[in-house]
Amino acid sequence: MKIGFIGLGVMGAHMARHLVAAGHDVTVYNRTAAKAEAWVNDNGGRSAATPAALAEGQEIVMACVGNDADLLDVTTGPQGAFGAMASGTVFVDHTTASADVARRLQAEAAERGIGFVDAPVSGGEAGARDGVLTVMCGGDQADYDRAEPAIAAFARACRRMGPSGAGQLTKMANQICIAGLVQALSEGIHFSQSAGLDVDAMLDVVSKGAAGSWQMQNRGATMNRGEFDFGFAVRLMRKDLGICLSEARRNGATLPITAIVDQFYSDVEAAGGGHLDTSSLLTRLTQSRG
Repeated sequence: MKIGFIGLGVMGAHMARHLVAAGHDVTVYNRTAAKAEAWVNDNGGRSAATPAALAEGQEIVMACVGNDADLLDVTTGPQGAFGAMASGTVFVDHTTASADVARRLQAEAAERGIGFVDAPVSGGEAGARDGVLTVMCGGDQADYDRAEPAIAAFARACRRMGPSGAGQLTKMANQICIAGLVQALSEGIHFSQSAGLDVDAMLDVVSKGAAGSWQMQNRGATMNRGEFDFGFAVRLMRKDLGICLSEARRNGATLPITAIVDQFYSDVEAAGGGHLDTSSLLTRLTQSRG
C-alpha cells in the first residue's frame, strides 16, 4: 500500500522501517526535517515537507507523535494531513492520547469522508525495533479492516476494542497496570536489597512463579544494577498517567494506586530523572534509604 508515516521518534522510526521492509511504499514526515532525510537515507522511501504534502495520494496515513496538541497539529492544523487525504482513505493514530481527542478526530474525519482509527501501542522501543508491538484499536470495523494489514508489519497482536476511543481507553488500562507492577517490583527489589538477599537469584526464582511479569523479566536485573538510562521515559509515563487520571475523573473510576504512583514518578522527575526509564521508580526508595 501507499502509506504516509508522521513522526520518527523512538517508536515511529522503527515502525515506519517495518512498513518499508513489508514492501509498502512509504513517505515520512518529521517536525525536524533533517531527521526525516536521515531516515530516508537509511531506509528508502521519501520524505515530505508537511503532513499535508505527505498525505497526498496515500491510502493510509499513520502518526506517532507526542500528545493531543501535536496530534491535532498534524491532522487538522494549517498544514495538517486531513485536508489532503482523499475520500475513502484512513488515518491511523498510534499516539498515546486522550479518548476525547480520538472521538473528536474520528468525527471530523467522517465529515471529510475519511476513516480514523485510534491505535496506541505497547511494547516499548524494543517492541517497535523487533516489530512485535501490541496495538489496541478503536474505530469503525471497516476502517480497522483497511488498516490492520498495514499495522501487521510491526505488530505481534492487533485487536479492535470497540468504537472510536476504545483503543486509547485500553492503552490507559495498560498504563495503569504497568504503574502498579513497576512500583511493586521496586518495593520487592528494595526489600530484598535491604534484607541482604541475592537479588538476581530472587528475581530468577520469583519470575517463574505467580509474581512473574514482563517488567520483572526485562527490567529486574537492570534495576538491581542501578541502570535506568534507556527505555520508556518517566516524563512520558507521567503524561500517560495524567491522561488515565483525567479519564477516571470523567468516568467515575477510582484509581488510588495509580494516583500514588504518579506522585512517586513526580518525585523522580523533580530529582532530575524525567529522562530515565520508568523502572527508575526504584531510586525513590533507595535514595530515601540513605
